[in-house]
Amino acid sequence: MRPSWIEVDLEAVRHNVSTLTDLVAPSQMCAVVKADGYGHGDVPVATAAIESGATWLAVALVEEGVRLREAGITAPILLLSEPPNADAPDVIEWNLTPTVYTAGFCDALAGATTEPIAVHLKVDTGMHRVGTSPQDALALARHVDAKPGLDLAAVWTHLAVAEEDAEYTMRQVASIRGFMAAAGGEGLDIPMLHIANTAGAMGSSEARADMVRCGIGIYGLHPAPGFHPEIPLRPAMRVVSQVSLVRRLRAGTRASYGRRREMPADGWVATVPVGYADGVARRLGDVGGEVLIGGKRRPLAGTVTMDQIVVDCGDDPVEIGDEVVLIGRQGDEEITADDWARWLGTINYEIVCDFGPRMPRRFQG
Repeated sequence: MRPSWIEVDLEAVRHNVSTLTDLVAPSQMCAVVKADGYGHGDVPVATAAIESGATWLAVALVEEGVRLREAGITAPILLLSEPPNADAPDVIEWNLTPTVYTAGFCDALAGATTEPIAVHLKVDTGMHRVGTSPQDALALARHVDAKPGLDLAAVWTHLAVAEEDAEYTMRQVASIRGFMAAAGGEGLDIPMLHIANTAGAMGSSEARADMVRCGIGIYGLHPAPGFHPEIPLRPAMRVVSQVSLVRRLRAGTRASYGRRREMPADGWVATVPVGYADGVARRLGDVGGEVLIGGKRRPLAGTVTMDQIVVDCGDDPVEIGDEVVLIGRQGDEEITADDWARWLGTINYEIVCDFGPRMPRRFQG
């Protein structure tokens, strides 16, 4: 078997969930495990989260919720977006809690159920992606309330810039709380409000409401570099491979496709069996990307290929089978998902989600 894998520290997940749950108490914790638990493995992460204080889980797709149910998970599972109307029977069969924001999907749910099901109404207060508008929200809430098969159990919204713009975040919070007041004035008794994502939960007590939905934080990553570093999260992902070949190249030699990088001096070059088909961005070698071998940072020696990378180890001895760390700690050194995000001009969310199924997950703790 190819010696490239991802180690997932479930004890770190438990620590992160517990830390965030304590931070937001008495608000409930909803652990977001969509996209295969942000690349960490949805079922093990969901199980660890529930063990550590989360009372809800959240997913993006019906099939993600079904996978959790098939694994025996019984906790409430929030579906974060409306699926096609034709999926309404599956939502009900698998006991998922649907988000609603169109009358059409509400009608599909009501027509597919024989007893009342709880729904969460999403109001778009400024993300402008999905959700009913504040102007239409009250009418849709009344529409839900009038359906015998639907129980309006919660209202929620999603924060667009909680990690960088406090003023805009407070405008969103004020908007959704204004809607709740208006709904109460209409005689609608809505027992739950949830607003905050990880950034909102960390940075705004006003956004915590009755429940928070934490995604990136439960995996030990902060929503942005330097955002509330005093909150002690522990990264749960370590990306590992091994050296598969070592050869000595002369100064001036250019390795890999495109011959883009020149060896600055004679040195050892290690081939490592992991590439862009696994989630290592092809341009990582062009932007200063590094890995750890022997406890030292080593630059890539050329372009990332589909299945392999080449690493410039200089004059340091390296052997076939030596451990290579792409993300994580080795000795006193560490390469983080934030390092990758900085090199590639993106966010840590994308980095951890990009590692695909060719990289088996090994769960620890």
